[in-house]
Amino acid sequence: MSLHGTYDPQNIFALIIRGEAPCYKLYEDDDVLAFLDVFPQSYGHTLVIPKKAAARNILEIDGDSLSKVMAVVQRLTRVLVDELQPAGVQVAQFNGAPAGQTVFHIHMHIVPRFEGEKLSVHAGVKADPAKLEQLQARLLARMAG
Repeated sequence: MSLHGTYDPQNIFALIIRGEAPCYKLYEDDDVLAFLDVFPQSYGHTLVIPKKAAARNILEIDGDSLSKVMAVVQRLTRVLVDELQPAGVQVAQFNGAPAGQTVFHIHMHIVPRFEGEKLSVHAGVKADPAKLEQLQARLLARMAG
């Protein structure tokens, strides 16, 4: 897929937004949804997506929707850093297949980086559902506290 094309309302993130596919939800409001990546590059890898913008990439999203996504990215980055204590944190967004985009609904990655740990290949290994559930509960408790 190139940078230009038609939005596919059957992409996995659209299905998640509509409740037709499950996710390990960390945050949701009227405009933004955030959940754990089931193919994490690192422990705590989180995805943040707009709910109302049918945008494939940064070239297609309106500024208001993008600013709402980024506010949630900042909030959840703070939660992840406070709870997981990584040595660093990577925030990324890919546009088009050659750039590494695999789901064509704009999304931000929050990837905690731990000392001495290499990143897993993107979409390489599916996480253990029990570990994702434990991490989800831990992060939700941090946000509630």
